[in-house]
Amino acid sequence: MFDFIIYLIIIYILVYIIVFLLLDCDLETGFYDRFGKPIGHLRGKVVFITGASSGIGEHTAIALAKNSVKLVLVARRREELERVKRACIEASKNQLTQNDILVIPMDVTDLSLHKKNWDYAVRHFGKVDILLNNAGRSQRAVFETIDMGVDRQMFELNTFSIVNLTRIAVNYFNTVGGGHIAVVTSIAGIVGVPYSATYNGTKHAIHGYMNALRAEKTGRGLSVSIICPGPIFTNFLSESFTNTVGQKYGKNVQSTDRRMTAERCGHLCAVALANKIRESWVALPPIVLFTYFAVYFPVSYNFLLKTLGPERLFKLRDTQEFTLQETHDYQTFDKRQTVTNMVTYSKKQDRQR
Repeated sequence: MFDFIIYLIIIYILVYIIVFLLLDCDLETGFYDRFGKPIGHLRGKVVFITGASSGIGEHTAIALAKNSVKLVLVARRREELERVKRACIEASKNQLTQNDILVIPMDVTDLSLHKKNWDYAVRHFGKVDILLNNAGRSQRAVFETIDMGVDRQMFELNTFSIVNLTRIAVNYFNTVGGGHIAVVTSIAGIVGVPYSATYNGTKHAIHGYMNALRAEKTGRGLSVSIICPGPIFTNFLSESFTNTVGQKYGKNVQSTDRRMTAERCGHLCAVALANKIRESWVALPPIVLFTYFAVYFPVSYNFLLKTLGPERLFKLRDTQEFTLQETHDYQTFDKRQTVTNMVTYSKKQDRQR
């Protein structure tokens, strides 16, 4: 009998490993993608999306527009929002009109604008059904070199702006009897990843806030979804914070990188919204498998972490050679503050330190 149980456990683990080497998301999200409510279930709903001018926000908006979901598109750049609006109308095959997609230019770190623009969206449509917090930036830096000013800026953008807008939305949803809060965080909100310490901190904080909100509102008509992407083909990498205030990582993703397309990620985000998935992990293999090991088999994951080392984990995440930036190597030479003089570290160099 004992041997039979052992065999079952081994088969169970092997099945999980095989599945996760094939899926580009967690099991629940994969199930709902195939057998759950279609995105069209949201037809006629109004979704308020921050960070909608590019990347995951843009492609989630397009995936929703294909199913006649009305949209509030929020970001800093009006011209890019207008471009996304045109793409959404085209994707809807003209089922959506100009009036069905509202563009609101807003810097989400200016908290004083949140209530005014939320109320504007409610007046325009008569309601808002879902808030999708998507705005944010990543980071590439060594822990001990990060300026505290960077920590403050990243928490303002990645955490406090989301918390403030969410509270405004929750107060509104309380008055109308329910609603749906969703936030795009990261696999880095579940598992600590190397050379993005502040980013990890902001995303872990959001998980804490959202899980507490869900616990408080259980049975009260408010759904909370946390969507955790891994590496995606967007401009996220080049726009990342470093260890120094006012500087960007400046390194672009390459066509040969192993990343999920923004279109596929946007589709899965829309699936998560339609099915009110509590937590969705979205990434190409083996990222989701690693995440499962970290959450459910921490001892095995710690062994794996020691075996691989931070350099390999970094390359698994970014697909590119392990590169870091040192403060004295920065040179800002244009208005975009692109960073040059990248320092490449190898295990041999690490041993010499």
